[in-house]
Amino acid sequence: MADLDLLTQSLARNVKRWRTERGFTLEALAARAGVSRGMLIQIEQARTNPSLGTVVKIGDALGVSITTLLDYEQGPTVRVVPAEQTVRLWHTDAGSFSRLLAGAEAPGPLEMWEWRLMPGENSLSDPHPTGTVELVHVTSGELTLTVDGAAHRVPTGASASFPSDTPHTYGNEGDVPMEMIMAVSVPPVR
Repeated sequence: MADLDLLTQSLARNVKRWRTERGFTLEALAARAGVSRGMLIQIEQARTNPSLGTVVKIGDALGVSITTLLDYEQGPTVRVVPAEQTVRLWHTDAGSFSRLLAGAEAPGPLEMWEWRLMPGENSLSDPHPTGTVELVHVTSGELTLTVDGAAHRVPTGASASFPSDTPHTYGNEGDVPMEMIMAVSVPPVR
């Protein structure tokens, strides 16, 4: 089975599983996630390949990580993710990308990402649920991190932490690729 087909099937199974476990109707999850009921039906029936933003919204609404939603192996407690099995969820023709490296439920979703932004590119993120925190560590280039309208420069070797329950943008205003590792901690659904 192709990677995309495998991910689509896993997403369908896991969204339905977690929605049922949380006791959410399709309407309730749609309202919490800010996506249409029709989109959720298509996702649960594996008839669509939703955008990264849609998957993030559904994960946030369910209180689970993207890794959990896309997980096609119900494996052991320790899970090693080989480099060739990491999931690239976003990319541009210029070479920017984000790749989900690992994730866990501890006690809410916890994710680790690898990002590359090419010169002049940026990625806007909608606010995550209240209490969500992100940590970034820049390994090359310089990140322009804009949180709630205020820009912060994070050079190579520097790290930053911030509440990501407000609008935020990752940007590269430099002339070389910017690479970073990012961790996202989302509080559990109450």
